[in-house]
Amino acid sequence: MALRNAIMSTLLEGEASGYDLAKSFDASVANFWAATPQQLYRELDRMEADGLIRARVVEQERRPNKRLFSLTEAGRAALRAFTAVPPRPSAIRDELLVQVQAVESGDATAVRAALRERLTGAQAKIARYERLRARLLDGRFEEEYLTTADRVGPYLTLMRGLSFERENERWCERALAVLERRAAATPATPAAAPGPA
Repeated sequence: MALRNAIMSTLLEGEASGYDLAKSFDASVANFWAATPQQLYRELDRMEADGLIRARVVEQERRPNKRLFSLTEAGRAALRAFTAVPPRPSAIRDELLVQVQAVESGDATAVRAALRERLTGAQAKIARYERLRARLLDGRFEEEYLTTADRVGPYLTLMRGLSFERENERWCERALAVLERRAAATPATPAAAPGPA
């Protein structure tokens, strides 16, 4: 998937600056697509040149002028064409899984530390996604929101991000428990006997 498709789907919410898009990516789109602000700005320039978005400059006092981007009809058509094509199957490529696969031959302490770091990251994302979910629902029950909201796509992708991070949390907890139990059961290597004086 091209970054431009993720940008165009975000612009369905309405006009946004590059800064707003970067914040939106960090807050919501990050649960399924990652991009740095530099990548976003470069892609916005290319998309404008390709006629998929238009920019208008807003003059600001005491601050640099900002550009606000919106979808053009060509951009909406490109997004419709993108949604009409079946996506390629996704695949997991995760260095941590390779490290866990090789834990018996590697640095088990470092692998357990990496698992703890992944667990902490998953828990932080879950908390952030739950705050976003509460903001989207705004006091409504989920079924009411799904029936009456103008757009449900952002909520559905948020639910996928939540389930992904909850599974990361469960797996990290289980993998850590197994590795820590095995480390505790492994007898310590005896210290070498001192040589003759």
